[in-house]
Amino acid sequence: MEKQIVAPVNGPKVIGPYSLGVKAGQLLFVSGQLGLDPATGAMVAGGVEAETKQALKNLQAILETGDCTLQQVVKTTVFLRDMNDFSRMNAVYAEFFKENPPARSTVQVAALPRSGAVEIELVALLP
Repeated sequence: MEKQIVAPVNGPKVIGPYSLGVKAGQLLFVSGQLGLDPATGAMVAGGVEAETKQALKNLQAILETGDCTLQQVVKTTVFLRDMNDFSRMNAVYAEFFKENPPARSTVQVAALPRSGAVEIELVALLP
């Protein structure tokens, strides 16, 4: 089985030695996304809500490049800098996964790249 790298032209950029997305078999694995504005590379302003929204938009851009949608996501992992932000992150997250949401784990971490408040990664089924 070969792997295929997925990277949107106008989407988020990598900030290290990794691929944004990798197709393998019937799955698309998408690397964790922060709330970085793809146009500027800067963290969006507005706290965990704005960062969650931008991270999910970044994930959507990668999914679309890989011929997937949020409906095909089977698992997400959410990394929070502060678990006290859970309800605010969760409210924004729920706007993106309205029906049949994927399995999810949420963990608090000591720190995230670029001092982010949230990072989200996912796995999706290919059509």
